Amino acid sequence: MQSATIPFMDNQPASAAPTPSSAPDGQKIVIVEDNAALAEIYKTRLELLGYTCFIGYNGITGLYFIQKEIPDLVLLDLMIPDIAGDQVLRTLRQSDWGKNIKVLVVSNLNESEAAPDLRQLGIEGYLVKANMTDDTIDQVVNKILRPAVATPPAASNEA
Repeated sequence: MQSATIPFMDNQPASAAPTPSSAPDGQKIVIVEDNAALAEIYKTRLELLGYTCFIGYNGITGLYFIQKEIPDLVLLDLMIPDIAGDQVLRTLRQSDWGKNIKVLVVSNLNESEAAPDLRQLGIEGYLVKANMTDDTIDQVVNKILRPAVATPPAASNEA
């Protein structure tokens, strides 16, 4: 098995390099997704919400960015090249630097088709791409990282 410290940018598109926005709260997200168009959509939407995002297009670059940035959240596809997403998750949970990082699985696989121990390894949730709407990723990420703003309190009409 290859180590996460292997040079990571050799065969990656230029956009694999981090382009952090100025997030006021400094919350970071690593997106591990081999579909470049989809990864860029997630990145753009989340950066518009103020998150700083980094993209790894395979398991090796994903682990690199996770270890380097120690993000607040990882969006993890399961079917990625080099190191599968479930193995990325196992690597995180077995390391001191990754054992407490929040992970949201975003996959084409139904959860029943995925590794049976994902929940036991500790994930915040599981999204099936085919069931997502345009704003699903925004809502779920905000619910995980900013629960107080994800569901604003009901306005009171008391005088």
